[in-house]
Formats: sequence, C-alpha cells, structure tokens
Amino acid sequence: MKRVSEVAVVFGELQAIDKEIFPFAMKELAKKHPLMSAAKFRIIDEPAAFRCRACSEEFDLKRFRKESDEAEFIHFVPEMAHSFIKCPSCKSPDFEITAGRGVYIKHIKGSK
Repeated sequence: MKRVSEVAVVFGELQAIDKEIFPFAMKELAKKHPLMSAAKFRIIDEPAAFRCRACSEEFDLKRFRKESDEAEFIHFVPEMAHSFIKCPSCKSPDFEITAGRGVYIKHIKGSK
C-alpha cells in the first residue's frame, strides 16, 4: 500500500477512550509517516452486549441506568459490570460480554 486514505477504528462502549483526543493523536502520528499523511480516521461506536450464562438471555446496557461512579468503574474495568448488572430475565450476575469491549481497527483503505 502506497497511501492510506481511511482507518476505521471501533471503540467498545465499555472502554474509557477520549473520542475527542484520539483523532488528534492519530493525525499527529500520521504526520511522521508519509504513508498515513492523508488518512482520515473514522470512529465507530460498538454498543455493549451481554449473554447470560444461566438462561442464555441476550441484553444490552440500554436496560440499565448506571450511576456515574458505576459507569466509570465499568469503563476502566469492564469485568466490574458483574457487580452492577444482573440478567434482566433470571437476575443472574453470571454473564459474558459479547460485544463492546476494547478498541480495534475494523479496516484500512488505501491505494497501491
């Protein structure tokens, strides 16, 4: 690839990432790499999703109202969700996080 035109980065809802600073940081980094100099950085938000291990119910954060302290705990340590969230169907705290964790590159577009 001779030139990168777009980088799509996925931010999980459970991650504590400053979405205003990230594009600025990427543009500064791109200045040092000619391949990236014209790249646009697109941020894609990925909603959090959960699956109960007890009853297999799938649910998201929209069903829960979180206090600001609770939300902050969950953003820094997503496993803290088990302390504040229960399955809406069976009330079990035993669930897996199926989406909305981490930061990853979805795709990179460019020219050869």
